[in-house]
This record gives sequence, structure tokens and C-alpha cells, in this order.
Amino acid sequence: MATIKFVQFDGTEEAVEAENGTSLMNAAFDNGIAGIDADCGGECSCATCHVLVDEAWLSKLAPITEQEDSMLDLNPDRATNSRLSCQIPVSDEISGIVIQMPEFQY
Repeated sequence: MATIKFVQFDGTEEAVEAENGTSLMNAAFDNGIAGIDADCGGECSCATCHVLVDEAWLSKLAPITEQEDSMLDLNPDRATNSRLSCQIPVSDEISGIVIQMPEFQY
């Protein structure tokens, strides 16, 4: 199990526990976290599970893939710390990660 802190655009914070091996997207869904649409169901074929990863945690994540990069290019609010939550697996190594939710999903 890992702890994930989701921070909504308005600053509201909620920490959840998630099973290792699931994705951050599924961890949000399973715990009723608002703000992730995930229209493709986690197949990395849209950008509606876009999140902003706290800069301190970026180096602990696997590098962004070409497919994820292409999907993120669809988002006009993309930032240097943007990732798709469906592409980040939960693990002990990222327990405590801070995830900022964007204002909108596209």
C-alpha cells in the first residue's frame, strides 16, 4: 500500500491509500477523488486523466513514454510536471507522492 495526496485546484487535499500495482488514475477512482475523467479507461489514448506531479517526485517516476507525451500534447494546460495518471503505477517508492489536479480536463 502507498499513500497518495491529491490536491484539488481549489487547494482541498485528500490523502488515500492505494494498492501497489494499480495506477494513480484507478487510485483516484477507487477513492472517489474528483477531477479525473479518464475517458479512455486508462489506455493512454486521451489526456483526460492529466495531473501535475509535485516537482520533488518527478525523478522517482519512470520517464514519460512517446505515447504519453503525444497524448499530453493534446492538453493546452500542459506543464513541465504534467503526466497522465493512468501511466503512473502505485508503488512503495512513490508513497507520499503529491498530485495536483488541474482546473479542467480536455
